Amino acid sequence: MDWRHNAVCREEDPELFFPIGNTGPALLQIEEAKAVCRRCPVMEQCLQWALESGQDSGVWGGLSEDERRAMKR
Repeated sequence: MDWRHNAVCREEDPELFFPIGNTGPALLQIEEAKAVCRRCPVMEQCLQWALESGQDSGVWGGLSEDERRAMKR
């Protein structure tokens, strides 16, 4: 079974995971998305997929765009 079938975010509004910007209200939105990720049993698989597939935007596997970018350095 694909890991995405077990993802907690399937029950959430997808827009939550794609904030516009990374300050002010967007920062609060990022933290809300990360809170969903922390409850997810497939968070590690999600992050691995995001890194391998080059997802540049959004919160994936509990990390923001900036955090994933920093991991690549």
